[in-house]
Amino acid sequence: MTLRTILTEPNKILRQISQTVESVGKEEQMLMDDMLETMYAANGIGLAAIQVGIPKRIIVMDISKDENKKKPMYFVNPVIKNKNPIKSTYEEGCLSVPNQFAEIDRPSKCDIEFLDYNGNKQTISAEGLLATCIQHEMDHLEGVLFIDYLSKLKKSMILKKLSKLKSNSAVL
Repeated sequence: MTLRTILTEPNKILRQISQTVESVGKEEQMLMDDMLETMYAANGIGLAAIQVGIPKRIIVMDISKDENKKKPMYFVNPVIKNKNPIKSTYEEGCLSVPNQFAEIDRPSKCDIEFLDYNGNKQTISAEGLLATCIQHEMDHLEGVLFIDYLSKLKKSMILKKLSKLKSNSAVL
């Protein structure tokens, strides 16, 4: 497995719409393995392929809290079939928007149809953190970041911080 570089905002690639995966084969499975390893190394709970520069509709996640009991999940071509009108608010962060967090309102429950790691069609009902994480990662497939839900002022403050971080790290 290979650790991949996680793209950070601002980066035009993150704003691309990801393409449908025709079928799940060895190449897609290797990508998912790399993405999962990259996500774990970065202490994340979800990662979309576009975040590592691959514009494919693939997401990996693991919301388990126990380091010894990992429960990786794989979503290829995920589609939300149903969203609960009741919203939940979670503080969200993003590996592509490092060290920045904000409370975001999203539907509290949703049903998702997708292909799994082996290309089998699956449907799950998600709620709580899982529903939030799936919706967050699916936004990436559409070129949307969690900061896009914020007011112009909050978003510009985060972008300034990111710009400073990038310029400081470029000097090092």
